[in-house]
Amino acid sequence: MPVLLDGLMSVACALTADRIAPGAAAWCAAGHRSTEPAQSLALDKLGLEPLLDLGLRLGEGSGAVAAVPLVRSAAALLRDVALLSEVMA
Repeated sequence: MPVLLDGLMSVACALTADRIAPGAAAWCAAGHRSTEPAQSLALDKLGLEPLLDLGLRLGEGSGAVAAVPLVRSAAALLRDVALLSEVMA
């Protein structure tokens, strides 16, 4: 199941999970980049680029929640938009 990471704590947990089970980070996406420098370091270590970089520091999963509409839009595009080869056929 894909995991949408939020701030420093969730990214630190993902880093730990990836060390315990290499490849676990492949199931993660970074919802946003927080203002915590440690979160950016951990994201770099995981090789994750955040979907949003809004300078948020609200907590309570607010960055991941803000990224959900972007993730849903991307999924809808992949699911619903025809390929050019399909249109030309």
